[in-house]
Order: sequence, then C-alpha cells, then structure tokens
Amino acid sequence: MTLSYPTPGMTRNDGPAPDGFRELVARTPLGHDPAALEAAGAAVLHWGAHRGAGFTVRTKAPFAAPGVRVTVGVGPLRAPCEVVWTVHERDRIGFAYGTLPGHPQCGEEAFVVERSADGAVTFTVRTLSRPAAWYARVAGPLGRAAQRWIARRYGRAVRRALDGAQGRPKR
Repeated sequence: MTLSYPTPGMTRNDGPAPDGFRELVARTPLGHDPAALEAAGAAVLHWGAHRGAGFTVRTKAPFAAPGVRVTVGVGPLRAPCEVVWTVHERDRIGFAYGTLPGHPQCGEEAFVVERSADGAVTFTVRTLSRPAAWYARVAGPLGRAAQRWIARRYGRAVRRALDGAQGRPKR
C-alpha cells in the first residue's frame, strides 16, 4: 500500500495547504516546566495522544518512526496511516502520519510538542486533509467539526500524560 495523497511531508513546515486540502491547527498550552517538552514529546511519540483520546492503536512499533504503519480506530471505524516524518530536536519533538487507502480522509496529520523562546511548551495538531470516503464527503461541516473535536481530545490527552509524568493530579 502507498500513501493516498501525492505530497508526503506537507505538514513539516507551516506553508499553505495544497490545493483541495483543508487545514486544521489546534494548539494546547502545556506550561513552562523545563521537563515538559521531553515528557510530552515521549507521550506523543509513544502513541499516548491517541490512546489517551480514547482511540485504539494497532501497530507493531512501540513508537512513531518513519515507515511505521499504524491503524487508529474507534468503534467500527479504522484509519490506516504511515508515519512520514519525525522530529526530535532541542525544542521540537513529534511526528506526522499520512493516510493510506481505506482511511476516511486523505492527507497528513502532525503531532508536535514545541518549546518557544520564552520557555512556553505547546502541543500542536496540524491536519491537511480532504474527504476520501463517501461518508466523510457527505459529513461536510460536521466532519470538520469532528476533526476539531478529536484534535482537542489529543491535546487534553497529552496534558493529562504530562501531569502524570510530573506527578501532578491528572485533569
């Protein structure tokens, strides 16, 4: 199986969405703790955002790495993906996966934890997608609302994982 879109890596930079793709960006502030970047980054790379948001994660890999195949699911819905890039730098940790045939959307989704110059740590979900399945096309604005809701769930899951890693009561 190959990716269901022609431009792998399109979420790596902040450039505009390719023609026909919609962009969604959801940011979750994680605080200013110096250890937050590594702890939240580890949760993201080890599928913690997905599992913490209530999704099943089927993969043979314990963490995200280029070429890793993963199927994310909820109820009867399954979304097959392949990790297309990862980053583990001083102030940025995360990955993106692209959709495979059978995914209800077509495109790419990035999950990145970053530390800004002032020390603020933020988790960002950036999605560049268009509907692939008939039911995703029919859903229209409701489908986009569902994507926003899911992105916020990912953010809450990373915040809870970070709280747990730092010994704070989980929210």
